[in-house]
Amino acid sequence: MQRLYDFLRRHPAWVDGFWAVVLFGISVLGAASPEGARGTDQLALILPVVLLLSLVVALRRRMPERMLILAAATGVLQLVADVATLPANFAMLVIVYTVAATGARWASRFALTAGLCAAPLAQLRWPDENASTAGNIAMAIFQTVPFALAWVLGDSIRTRRAYFAQLEERAARLEKEREAQAKVAVAAERARIARELHDVVAHNVSVMVVQADGAAYVLDTAPDQAKKALETISSTGRQALAEMRRLLGVLRTGEHQETGEYVPQPDVQQIEELVEQCREAGLPVDFKIEGTPRPLPSGVELTAYRIVQEALTNTRKHGGPNAGASVRLVYFDDGLGLLVEDDGKGAPHELYEEGGLDGQGHGLIGMRERVGMVGGTLDAGPRPGGGFRISALLPLKPAS
Repeated sequence: MQRLYDFLRRHPAWVDGFWAVVLFGISVLGAASPEGARGTDQLALILPVVLLLSLVVALRRRMPERMLILAAATGVLQLVADVATLPANFAMLVIVYTVAATGARWASRFALTAGLCAAPLAQLRWPDENASTAGNIAMAIFQTVPFALAWVLGDSIRTRRAYFAQLEERAARLEKEREAQAKVAVAAERARIARELHDVVAHNVSVMVVQADGAAYVLDTAPDQAKKALETISSTGRQALAEMRRLLGVLRTGEHQETGEYVPQPDVQQIEELVEQCREAGLPVDFKIEGTPRPLPSGVELTAYRIVQEALTNTRKHGGPNAGASVRLVYFDDGLGLLVEDDGKGAPHELYEEGGLDGQGHGLIGMRERVGMVGGTLDAGPRPGGGFRISALLPLKPAS
């Protein structure tokens, strides 16, 4: 039974054709039967009328507007030729419903008007001689009701279909928006991972390079210092590998759950260790904390750590051999202030301009992105007396 139902849904034109044949047969047999026998001249007019109305039923889905006009023209033909109502006139109810459900708006309004006029005109053309005038009027009103119901049902189906189409369109739009948001989230996560990798690699590798150069320089004259430099290289490399494993683990679903390996995000308390590491690498750093230290949001703490890390890395890269640096952390009531300065020769101008040069300058771009993510402000540029200066203000609450 389900297969038959599915077949009929896939072939609606066949269903309409079947009912058109049935309607044609019933109308012809009714007209030719002894009870409904009519004259030969009448039968000659009845057959074209029945054929046209059956055609209306057969083609109502393919061309509803045209079939509506054909049904109206056939009704006028019946009135003019004095062909009384037939079972085939049921096609007029069908086409009124079809046009109201699927036809153009003008056709729907025309169908309603024609349907409301059909019954009164028919009753006026072929009144019941045995009924009074009031009875004929009541009969006309009664016969008008099916046309009104057919139009209301069709219009309700149109509204329902439009509603579901709107829901489907909205669902499709929301799905596209979710996909777009997912792509934005993926891009943001990739940018975050890229910034983290840059900070980890740039800082730790620069420390390792400085220590390796120092070890090579004093290898013959001061073996103890060379050994200490090699130990620093080893510990720095292990730390870099640990952070890189954490970052790359984000890209491998479930890997960190399986291994159980977690590396905590750097925070403000680890800035002192970072400064000590830079001192061991040969960069003099003056570190001071002002205000009352207290726990901060994890995003603010990570941002502060990365800014100091990148600033000290830039000092080693661009400050020159005799450069020194100072780091100030200031705890305010509503945020954290950072000030990192050095007295070196400073970075080339094109590296701290927006965009960098030939893809360089990503460290300062990453700083600005990090500070912007927590709603803070960043100022970076050369000092009037020489060297480079980076200041940042990180609020405790993100900007709304």
